[in-house]
Amino acid sequence: MPLLLVDLDDTLIDRAGAFGRWAREFASARGGSAADARWLVAADRDGLEPRERLAAIISERFGLGAVARALRDARAAGWVPFVVTNGTVEQQERKLRHAGLDREVAGWVISEGAGIRKPDPGIFQFAAAQAGQSLHGAWMIGDSAEADISGARNAGLPGVWLHRGRPWPLTAFQPGHTAGSFPRAVRIVLAADG
Repeated sequence: MPLLLVDLDDTLIDRAGAFGRWAREFASARGGSAADARWLVAADRDGLEPRERLAAIISERFGLGAVARALRDARAAGWVPFVVTNGTVEQQERKLRHAGLDREVAGWVISEGAGIRKPDPGIFQFAAAQAGQSLHGAWMIGDSAEADISGARNAGLPGVWLHRGRPWPLTAFQPGHTAGSFPRAVRIVLAADG
């Protein structure tokens, strides 16, 4: 019986299509245009651009350095930035490292490793314990109305919803604060604390 060798990316799996969809969503969420999405696809070079280099040039083009600056500002003001995210440990840690954010935060809790997912308030309590901090006075910043803001509310925390140009989707309550970017959300938290 003859052997049938088959490639994976863009043969069995439409990697280019998936990356193109991601590029459009990523650019749009950051106020970019269709041209920015096309730039992302070209910069990826069909997956051949080394991931670390791609992350660096994306960060430069889209001002993601502003995220790191906002995290530093929060730390300088006495806050302990700590990531609470749903997902798999391998994937989420890879994102943190490739974006260089692992060096900007005190640590992270990922739902797969914690065995609990947002919006369950237990994940926020788990994160506080991992950070060696109290939830008293803590805030949550996130883009998911349900997982981030509703979850934080259930844990008794105020939050800032990153709207990314979307209307608020929940009817049970309105967010206490909204922002169009992470740096703006950090400014809201710092102003509320001061």
